[in-house]
Amino acid sequence: MKAAVIILLVALFNGQLCAQPGKLGPATKRYFGLHFDFHAGSNDSLIGRNLSESGLDSLLTAVKPDFIQIDCKGHPGVSSYPSKVGTATVAPNIAKDPLAFYRAVTRKHGVGLYLHYSGVFDDAALAKHPGWAAVKADGTLNTSKTSVHGPYADSLLIPQLNELADYGADGVWVDGECWATVPDYSPTALAKFRAETGIQSVPRLTKDAGYGAFNEFARQSFTQYIGHYVDAVHRHKPTFRIASNWAYSSMMPEPITTNVDFLSGDLTPGNSVNSAALEGRVMAAQGQLYSKPWDLMSWSFWYEFSPVQRQGDQKSAVHLMQEAAEIIALGGGFQAYYQQSRDASLPRRELPVMADLSRFVRARQPFCEGSTPVPQIAVLYANTTVRAFNQSLFGNGQTHRVSGILSALLDAQLPVEVLSEHHLRGRLNQYPVIVVSQQDSLDPAFRQELLNYARQGGHLMLIGARTTRSFAAELGVAPMDEKATTPRSVLHKGASIVLTGPFQPVRITGPNTTPIGNFLQSEAGGPVPGVIATETQFDKGKLTAIYADLSRDYEKHQSAKLRDFIASLAKPLLTNPVVEVSGSHLVHVVLNRQRDRLAVNLINTGGRHADPQVFTYDEVPPLTNLTVRIRVDKKPKRIIQQPENRSLPVRYDKGVATVTVPELALHSVLVVE
Repeated sequence: MKAAVIILLVALFNGQLCAQPGKLGPATKRYFGLHFDFHAGSNDSLIGRNLSESGLDSLLTAVKPDFIQIDCKGHPGVSSYPSKVGTATVAPNIAKDPLAFYRAVTRKHGVGLYLHYSGVFDDAALAKHPGWAAVKADGTLNTSKTSVHGPYADSLLIPQLNELADYGADGVWVDGECWATVPDYSPTALAKFRAETGIQSVPRLTKDAGYGAFNEFARQSFTQYIGHYVDAVHRHKPTFRIASNWAYSSMMPEPITTNVDFLSGDLTPGNSVNSAALEGRVMAAQGQLYSKPWDLMSWSFWYEFSPVQRQGDQKSAVHLMQEAAEIIALGGGFQAYYQQSRDASLPRRELPVMADLSRFVRARQPFCEGSTPVPQIAVLYANTTVRAFNQSLFGNGQTHRVSGILSALLDAQLPVEVLSEHHLRGRLNQYPVIVVSQQDSLDPAFRQELLNYARQGGHLMLIGARTTRSFAAELGVAPMDEKATTPRSVLHKGASIVLTGPFQPVRITGPNTTPIGNFLQSEAGGPVPGVIATETQFDKGKLTAIYADLSRDYEKHQSAKLRDFIASLAKPLLTNPVVEVSGSHLVHVVLNRQRDRLAVNLINTGGRHADPQVFTYDEVPPLTNLTVRIRVDKKPKRIIQQPENRSLPVRYDKGVATVTVPELALHSVLVVE
């Protein structure tokens, strides 16, 4: 998310579109699309000069996207079209109106047109109207971020979105929103804070009393801001579709309370396969619960934001296909981001890659669109923990608590969802296993619901020094002293594993608690006293605890031994797995229902996608002879590997259908009929 190269998208949709009959026309369906932007600046004076209808025709004909998304106003706040809104800042000397051009040509092809618009993040508006700015704690004005309490929305944002709707555009992807919103100490904001909370002494430092309440007020204010402008634009044109970038995602994993039309976000440019696996699961859960279409966008090129911005090569089709597979397997839509030229024309050098990517996604669309997950393992991503520990109002700084654990479970071929409290309340018993990894600020009522789930026969896996300490009484252990941070070697099932911690030393006090594993003096040394993990019988269920923070360990190092350690504790808890895959650890498994049939997605995660020294790659070796066991009530009529349309011989015994997948290139779906 950075000016000049940020962005994305609105690349939707899954089968949840079907839940909104009549809302979408043929040109507004979003399953696969392309995003282009260039964040126009005040020096861009050639806009529109080189727009070519024949060039755009060739791109749309070759790629056949559901939609394209183009620039109209980026973070600099400069409109790249001739806006008539009086408060707008328009790029100089626009030679030809890009929006009118793109609308006319996309309409001819039956392709949707969506627009990239930067909201809270607007340099030009604040240069003109400093009174619209958020005010910092020291009383100075923020020169880039607007106040969600000020005139910005009614004076510029809403009038311009209405104007874009009048162009005939299908919708807008509003960038620079939740992740750009900052605490606001403007007089209007402070007056509202005092009136709503009764707190008169405004907290300005993290140590000040009421600082958490002030941040919560700021978060709620942003949500109200979204609701205000979305409803206002819908009153002007009800069919104009709006997404706020990263709203209700891992950055803002809360219940959806506004009338946004779809959910979207752009993946990290590097390590996007693992990023897609996490972010896609958060989005999928929200989309399913609230019947919202969702998508994620891949950057088509490698880029690093910090500490020094670096741009690498354009990604190959194979690289992007692997990222797309993680998203469409979860039922989401996919889009790729290519940089738009400074004259607003679209580059065509990467057209062969775009076309290959389109063919890959379209071939799998019939077997992925409309999918819903089959409950197996749920990893808790608690909104209360995100809010308690985030340094910013909204952000994904707390995903490290679950990302490594998720990757380890996926690398062990386990089907996993990532769910927040509001997804699990009232339905915990649908999941045989719930993993609570470093969720160190749980709502007391939800904590009790987790324990009741275990008492009734559920399997609760607790990971992390602080998390296990907070469940010490139920685990039958006594914390011995403060957590330790020195790396430790452990022995489990004959394998030594190095863990970097932190650790919570404990001693066992309960009669129903059994220790698991041993600490070692060193990797080659003998055992020493200490408890690494425990298993506790808890009424009808079970509590399994690991007294160390493991997620970041695996996120950084992807140790095979650590993967196996985590899997050895998780797999026995899933006593009757619907699907089991063996033959390679380079497979992610997504277990779905799709059109009343079971669909087992297999994703080849080989390749150097997690290596920061590798910008892109163009080859992922195929995996061969994978064994897939599927638990079904009766022998299937057939199991077909799609989109290869390969019927696999089925062996059926005692409720389990077994097939061998001879080759997995990148992504296949085993459709059980």
